[in-house]
Amino acid sequence: MTEQRVISVMVVDDHPMWRDGVARDLAEHGFEVRASAPDADSAVRIAKTVAPDVVLMDLNLGESSGVEATRQISAAVPSARVLVLSASGEHSDVLEAVKAGASGYLLKSASAPELVDAVRRTAAGDPVFTAGLAGLVLGEYRRMADAPAVGGDPPPRLTERETDVLRHVAKGMTARQIAEKLVISHRTVENHVQSTLRKLQLHNRVELARYAIEHGLDRE
Repeated sequence: MTEQRVISVMVVDDHPMWRDGVARDLAEHGFEVRASAPDADSAVRIAKTVAPDVVLMDLNLGESSGVEATRQISAAVPSARVLVLSASGEHSDVLEAVKAGASGYLLKSASAPELVDAVRRTAAGDPVFTAGLAGLVLGEYRRMADAPAVGGDPPPRLTERETDVLRHVAKGMTARQIAEKLVISHRTVENHVQSTLRKLQLHNRVELARYAIEHGLDRE
């Protein structure tokens, strides 16, 4: 039996007790907590060095911005997926974080089991949102897609199966739900997603969903 790979995590929060408590809880559940950081500058610098699988990011980092840290980490360490863990459920905060590259958004009111599950799903590539927030993000992308189109290069050619998977990603379905719907394995879905990400030069499923919605695949 193949051993499951240990997921590496970095925790970014300006409150030491909260930061240390989250790191401790994750370590107790088998995650490798590679580092923690109290502000945006150190978060970006450390993330470049330790390259974690998942960065748990608070948005309010005192005088610095978690949104800006998310943007810089997403650009500098594409393999790291940022999961925002914030006390704010304001729609503007959620949308700004996603636009900056966050793969998901979880409220700090989440339970420990919910946090553990969210980190695992984020590492697997699933977009993870507190209930109600995923619909907000998809709704915003649909609103943007309805804006007048601007000319540009034609999109890369996708296979029929890649397009099928992408269409279901646009509807907010997880990899396992897509596998059940298309009667294929979870691994096959993951392979198609990774192939599509490479072709479209995107970083995560949130960006993939946005691309699909902008091209009207959620309406097919």
